[in-house]
Amino acid sequence: MLRLAALFGILAAPVWAVDCSDITHLGQSYTICEVIPANDDLQLFLRDANGGILGTFSAIQTDTGRNLLFAMNAGMYHADRAPVGLYIEEGIEEMRVIPTAGPGNFGLLPNGIFCVRDGFAYVVETGDYLNDTPPCIFASQSGPLLVEGGNLHPRVIPNGTSRLYRNGVGSDTTGERVTFAISNEPVNFHDFATLFRDTLGLPNALYFDGKVSRLYAPELGRDDFGWQMGPMVGVLAPVDGTSGSD
Repeated sequence: MLRLAALFGILAAPVWAVDCSDITHLGQSYTICEVIPANDDLQLFLRDANGGILGTFSAIQTDTGRNLLFAMNAGMYHADRAPVGLYIEEGIEEMRVIPTAGPGNFGLLPNGIFCVRDGFAYVVETGDYLNDTPPCIFASQSGPLLVEGGNLHPRVIPNGTSRLYRNGVGSDTTGERVTFAISNEPVNFHDFATLFRDTLGLPNALYFDGKVSRLYAPELGRDDFGWQMGPMVGVLAPVDGTSGSD
């Protein structure tokens, strides 16, 4: 009976479509979540059904009526939590592309755009996006572009003194695999950028934010709290409810 009960417990355990884990890079701790866009319901979230800013991971689940398998903040925003740069949700552009240099990390060119298409998701440099204008169903612009074609951003230098909790996303060249990462301790831009290039083997990576970085990963029992957020990215559990948890 004990063996049967144990077997039943294994079979009844949630099946996680998103693979989240803790890893170490240059002696520093990170949590990463790998997503396969062809298999996972990857979306961006900003407003509820009434047009109000969602702001929290729990609000996404309440608004959609579905569990999240993973989520994190996904781009910089103003005091009213409206996105600073390009933001597209369900094919509708709420904010236009900002192509010019400006203050802060966002305006530290080159910056980039995280684009989700039907079955694909990837990081693209903002100028390349404007030249091609891919049909993104969801998109969020942020900056700086940490890694482009395997090359680090020119302003990303070793031993940088600015150290914060940071989060971002990296993609392969095909758009078939994306990995989201958040540091579990303050790190500089160089160490965070080389996490994507050297440890995760991803040639393109985009910085989302620092200090306000937050992660929802129920697979790891993690639900960060704190700042109200603007744009968020996440994977929704299947509609039949067989995956994920409350």
